[in-house]
Amino acid sequence: MRGEAPERGGPAGFEAAYRRLVGSGGLRARAAEAARRLRDCDLCARHCRVDRTATTRGAACRTGMRAVVHGAFPHHGEERCLSGWSGSGTIFFSWCNLRCVYCQNWEISWEGAGREVDAGDLAGMMLELQRVGCHNVNLVSPSHVVAQILEAVAIAAEHGLSLPLVYNTGGFDSLEALALLDGVIDVYMPDVKHADSEIAHRYSHVRGYAEANRVAVKEMHRQVGDLELDADGIARRGLLVRHLVLPGGLAGTGEVARFLAEEVSSRTWLNVMGQYRPCHRAAEHPELARRPTPAEMRAAVASARRRGIARLDPDCAAWE
Repeated sequence: MRGEAPERGGPAGFEAAYRRLVGSGGLRARAAEAARRLRDCDLCARHCRVDRTATTRGAACRTGMRAVVHGAFPHHGEERCLSGWSGSGTIFFSWCNLRCVYCQNWEISWEGAGREVDAGDLAGMMLELQRVGCHNVNLVSPSHVVAQILEAVAIAAEHGLSLPLVYNTGGFDSLEALALLDGVIDVYMPDVKHADSEIAHRYSHVRGYAEANRVAVKEMHRQVGDLELDADGIARRGLLVRHLVLPGGLAGTGEVARFLAEEVSSRTWLNVMGQYRPCHRAAEHPELARRPTPAEMRAAVASARRRGIARLDPDCAAWE
């Protein structure tokens, strides 16, 4: 890890949430508690209770004490409020606590392509992304590596990290993990993949997804509130929800929008995404073996508006 102060920091007038925990030792304490929980792991909504300090056998995430990282770089293909003009500083974690049959990054999430890193390595990646001018540090698929992230953030913050942290998750997060992240994460960006847990079990190989996801999204909103942008339109704090439209209405877009509007906030920033394409094992499920039609995409976006969502991501305008 580079020890010198980074060349470029966060924007003027902005303080990342975790900065308030640096001087008090709060970040180090969070990291220590998360590491302790790895011995009987409840740091995602699977609550597998595997001792990840000793083995990865039985852990759906197949991750032990060290995180596996596929890549870290400025990403210009995220939502405009994250990528801006300098890119979102993405760190792609390998493995995942979900097993989506249609996964577009299956080499990373199913097969674990990447390299093991220690906390110092991970902290160095964060500082390098800040040095090159990224708008944020975007933690992709972080649910199974909360302990490793907290240790790295504690180190990076002590060496000058000041960018907002984006928690870019599949949405199957535990309240235990979110409690440790309270006051650390600036922007929560969960997927709401499925409105129905039976469908989630069929296509993402996890039980109770919808129920756990809703509890998690509510807690995320409680912590950070509605999404806030700075004068340049860059996200600084709040909740941004992604919802990938599946063919045949299988993702339950209307019910997802109803939940967000009525049980979270009508001002929830929602990206109704049309990027689905049949990948990995989708061909084993004929109903998933095609892309959503333009008519299905228009209907999905219209249903989100109709159910009361006031803030759709600008990219949704292509379907209105």
